[in-house]
Amino acid sequence: MGQVSGKVAVVTGGASGIGEACSETLAREGAAVLITDIDDALGKEVVLRIAKAGGKAHYLHHDVRDEAGWSGVIAEAEKRFGRLDIMVANAGIGVMAPIAEMTLADWQRQQAINLDGVFLSIKHAIPALKRAGGGSLVLMSSIAGLRGAPGLAAYSATKGGVRLLAKSVALEHAADNIRCNSVHPGIIATPIWGKIPTGAEGNRRNAPIDPHERAAQSVPLPRVGEAQDIANGVLFLCTEAANYMTGQELVIDGGMTAGGRSQRP
Repeated sequence: MGQVSGKVAVVTGGASGIGEACSETLAREGAAVLITDIDDALGKEVVLRIAKAGGKAHYLHHDVRDEAGWSGVIAEAEKRFGRLDIMVANAGIGVMAPIAEMTLADWQRQQAINLDGVFLSIKHAIPALKRAGGGSLVLMSSIAGLRGAPGLAAYSATKGGVRLLAKSVALEHAADNIRCNSVHPGIIATPIWGKIPTGAEGNRRNAPIDPHERAAQSVPLPRVGEAQDIANGVLFLCTEAANYMTGQELVIDGGMTAGGRSQRP
């Protein structure tokens, strides 16, 4: 306990799934957490749970694509909690469709949230991190940012972009004691699996995807990943234990990218 005591974090997309687990884990380990999202009801519930557990958190409605709102996010973190040490750029979406059928609007929406939103998270956090004497930027990518994924070409493009963005930012700001790393989850059981839109506009529905079934088919470890598995990795990157780690990928995928899946007896 207390691995990030005294630190202040912003977690985008912190109201559910991996972002929710990151928010609660950082708070449990002593950080004050500013949670941003567009789902106000869920975001406020996360804050209430953190407060009941004795932690510090505040919720702020914000769409990561809105640059005008970013100055207010950083100002709120510094005004309410005194500083900024950690930025977890977690907000993201996926739209499942063959590339030849994907609309330009769907392509651009994923780019705007998954890549532009991460860029804005970094851009606006850096001055505050400098004022605090340094800190940690954690960018949520995916194993789809390490290899191709049929039906998710646009998503893969954004997550691959996040991977290399992390490396460039790490090199630019190493002298400022600002570390920047990317996290690459595999199949994680979160609500997003029931929200992935598939098909062309006008005939669109949420994809009926069961992450447990997918994991059973492709993950070497005998279980689906949980949001807490990813939050544990994010926590590590925010602690002093990772103070010599920057520009790297932390892959948390149950062995999916290690090679071919072994045959179990």
